[in-house]
Amino acid sequence: MEKSDIINFSALEKELHAALEADRKYQRENDAKFRALHQNVASYEEFRDIVLASHLKPLDKKDIYGAPRKQPWNTVAAELKHESPSHEVVEPQLTEIEPRSTSEFSRDWRRFGGSSYEKYNLLLKLGGKTLQEIFRTEVCFGLLGEFLVILSQCLKSGDEETVIGVLDGLSKTGRFGLNVSLLSQAEQKACEELFNRLGEYYPSNNVSSVMSLEYNEPSGVCEVRHVESDKTDILVKLRALMEKYGSQN
Repeated sequence: MEKSDIINFSALEKELHAALEADRKYQRENDAKFRALHQNVASYEEFRDIVLASHLKPLDKKDIYGAPRKQPWNTVAAELKHESPSHEVVEPQLTEIEPRSTSEFSRDWRRFGGSSYEKYNLLLKLGGKTLQEIFRTEVCFGLLGEFLVILSQCLKSGDEETVIGVLDGLSKTGRFGLNVSLLSQAEQKACEELFNRLGEYYPSNNVSSVMSLEYNEPSGVCEVRHVESDKTDILVKLRALMEKYGSQN
């Protein structure tokens, strides 16, 4: 038997456990959202705390004096802090990742740990249409804000059109409006900065200058008209996305 034919059952078992845990996490947080809505919580912070604390058992939600225990804002970071130092995280190769469901995506996303650049490349590799299909029900709680922060931090020249495609695909996922309303102030700021940078690449005055060039250069009419049309379409899409994401540019 060749080495490539040997099945790594240990790795398969780990992936299965990760996928099951991702499914349980999604269902748990989804149930917590509905509970919070039915309880008519008084503020967004209270709503978010209920969802973030959904993984705790009832007895864990009180301290030794019986008072409600404050939950950390970033529970994922808190869990990682208590992770065993011997826990080995093997970073996957981007070419190997082809998630087709929320559980598969969550598994692969976690495997990149704190590598924003790798996560950025993953979002661009998948593209808007694939992300829309993966998150057709909804983007998992907290992920939309993380996506926006990473896209804002890592955006580089030449990626603008692909990033707009990613934003467009995410805007067509289930419960998108609710997820936007739950963005933190830091995530909202990252969203603003992202659209500001995209707007710099597709300014309105560029369209008029291209139209002028088309009129004065008859020999290049067909080529210039195509460029102007593409730029205009992207600019229209960008403005529509700014409205969907609540960006006040």
